[in-house]
Amino acid sequence: MLDSCPPRLASPSPSPATGGPELHKLTDNASDYVAEAVARQIRHQLLGDGLRRHEEEHGSLSDEEIAEARAKIFGSVGSTGADAA
Repeated sequence: MLDSCPPRLASPSPSPATGGPELHKLTDNASDYVAEAVARQIRHQLLGDGLRRHEEEHGSLSDEEIAEARAKIFGSVGSTGADAA
């Protein structure tokens, strides 16, 4: 079956487990890359949990509180979450 495929499709793609050139473009050390990705995910989950607890205890954040938080995080009141991407 691979004989009938164009060469670029017939060659196996590197699996996420083995990395490949895409991973090595980002880092020379896959273990560090994975550890940082896991740490980032844990921080994201903890921040979400903290926000949910805060809103359960104090109600939803006001537009003013959200604008203030964005200003502290992104550096200006007019910034949006898209600026961080």
